[in-house]
Amino acid sequence: MNLKRSLVFAAFIALGAVPILTASCHKDHSNPTAPMTFYDTLGGTAMVNDPAHPGTMIEKGRLGLRTVVDSAIFIIAGDTAINGYFTVLLSEVGQGNLSGFQALSKNLTDFLCVATGAKDFAYTGKNMTDAHNPSANARINMKVAGDDFDEFVVDVAASAKKNGLTDAMISRVGALLNSLKTTVVQR
Repeated sequence: MNLKRSLVFAAFIALGAVPILTASCHKDHSNPTAPMTFYDTLGGTAMVNDPAHPGTMIEKGRLGLRTVVDSAIFIIAGDTAINGYFTVLLSEVGQGNLSGFQALSKNLTDFLCVATGAKDFAYTGKNMTDAHNPSANARINMKVAGDDFDEFVVDVAASAKKNGLTDAMISRVGALLNSLKTTVVQR
């Protein structure tokens, strides 16, 4: 891992103690002075045009998270340190089949929406252990190693930065991802 990536990852670890979601972070819409969820700070439930689907509306918070997810998938696809986990997906995309990409984007976006406090979405994908275990998920090539998980977090941080999230928001996303490390890393 290069120095820049190491520093970004160190910042995630250092800020990992920052609470991601707590009861005090839930915004009560009947009480406008109530604290906001992380999802609210990302744009929340305000409806905006969906640039990927002209003529449809999307929650601003979901659009922001989906944009980070989609960008992160492309960053990871180009990251030779970890793209070997995703050869099925990369092969499909190389053949013009975007169904796996779309499913991964939806699952990751749903997961992050729920994890950041959105109330209008549900994560229905595999649990984190099964999603990252090739015996339970044929779309991943091998069990995840700790260093590779760290590289994944760095790539998501790069995507978040590229898409305009503040350093504080990126730290919160990093802390959220790092909270999953013990269930994702299996070797």
